[in-house]
Amino acid sequence: MAYMIDDNNNSEKIKESMNKPRILVVDDEPMNVEIFEGYLSGDYDVIKAYNGDEALLKVETTNPDLILLDVMMPGKNGFDVCKILKDNPKTMAIPIIFVTALNEKEDRIKALEAGADDFLSKPIDIIEVTARVKSLLRIKQYYDALMGDYFISYFKT
Repeated sequence: MAYMIDDNNNSEKIKESMNKPRILVVDDEPMNVEIFEGYLSGDYDVIKAYNGDEALLKVETTNPDLILLDVMMPGKNGFDVCKILKDNPKTMAIPIIFVTALNEKEDRIKALEAGADDFLSKPIDIIEVTARVKSLLRIKQYYDALMGDYFISYFKT
């Protein structure tokens, strides 16, 4: 995490810079998106999308570190979005957590087959969501570090 000195009021107060992990929240219900933003915005930069096509565009333009994805949306549903992202080498490592009203075993299997990293049924427990987000972001950070080391060593040889 990067830090910077706040010179606005001549203090040595240290503030976190804009390097918070980015979480894309995708749900066609604006209230659900706002709830997640309220819970997560203190620790993360929250990016919002309200349908599958908008989610794919936001992934291209913002490069999120994790995606919270609803399944049932008009147009491209969450399964479609997940499959598209996991089939793309540029986005395949972004962790995706499905957050949905669906709770049948078949839905969980379909989500995992589409490439989801986790699956939570609504109503959600914010403590559980936060723990899973932190865990998947930690794994993504390890992956990014390993890939960075790989490319550095690859180009040195």
